Amino acid sequence: MRRVVLWVVLCGLVTALCCGCAGGGGDDGRAPGAPTGVTAQAGSATSVHVMWNAVAADPAVSVYEVYRGTEKVQEVPGSAHMLDVVRLAPSTAYVFTVRARDGDGRLGPRSREARATTPAAVAADRSPPTPPGAVTGQAAGSRAVQLSWTASTDDRKVVSYDVYQGGVRIHSVGGGQTATVVTGLRPGARYSFTVRARDAADNVSPAGAVVRLTTAPGADEGAETAPSDFRASAHLADGSYYLDLSWVPPRVDGVVTEYQIQLDGRPATSLVWGGTPPPGRATYSFYVGREEGAGHRVRLRARLPDGTWGAFSVERTVTTGARR
Repeated sequence: MRRVVLWVVLCGLVTALCCGCAGGGGDDGRAPGAPTGVTAQAGSATSVHVMWNAVAADPAVSVYEVYRGTEKVQEVPGSAHMLDVVRLAPSTAYVFTVRARDGDGRLGPRSREARATTPAAVAADRSPPTPPGAVTGQAAGSRAVQLSWTASTDDRKVVSYDVYQGGVRIHSVGGGQTATVVTGLRPGARYSFTVRARDAADNVSPAGAVVRLTTAPGADEGAETAPSDFRASAHLADGSYYLDLSWVPPRVDGVVTEYQIQLDGRPATSLVWGGTPPPGRATYSFYVGREEGAGHRVRLRARLPDGTWGAFSVERTVTTGARR
């Protein structure tokens, strides 16, 4: 059974623990929370690309510590949410965790484990993959862009694709992936992106074609960052009504583990998946009261891997006790 950790329950409808809370905060002198959405992807036979979601804290996170097993391998600034762990052994399984440290020096707990196995080394392989072809992109609102490309070829196998923003590598995806969404951008800003392929011997291809994109002006988070196919209904159990929600998570880099549900125009429930989120459609139910015929408006949004909130889903209207 999937586990969901409920952080806030229906402000104004039942006794709330903390209306409007968001996971990972460091308020009231507490240490930062554990980073969520930690993933590990082999980048070559000797490297693994580790990513995680930003942690909200007060004061802000100043450093993330990345561990391989029990050994701390490196610290990165709080503005970074990825790291290539290098000088690894081929054909070896590794376990990675991440911890956040805030500006006051408080160190938070470890994240959940992320596992990756490096591929076998390829002897005397000095041939890089071909460049990714037909690289295209489009702005997805004011804070995200979509990129896609056709697969590179290699005499052995493409293990990963590196995505560059300008001259800086900002992300890696697996060798079977030929599309990605880059989030955390600025409204009305011009960006250039390129993609390179990498094989198991760490040979990197030339860059594919440069894609230049300008994000939309304003504060729109981008429709592509919203949960899609959002549905809502109500059911009666033991004299109480519950809203039943289901949705498809937004397709973004990293893992979406936190959602905020808005009921009748107000934040109602903030929840965090207590483990790896389920693939495909997600579901959730929560209490809304005992009144029959009560109308409710409901929508939700996801906290993106870069720590910002994505766009809200479409809003649905549900009436308790109404016949379907």
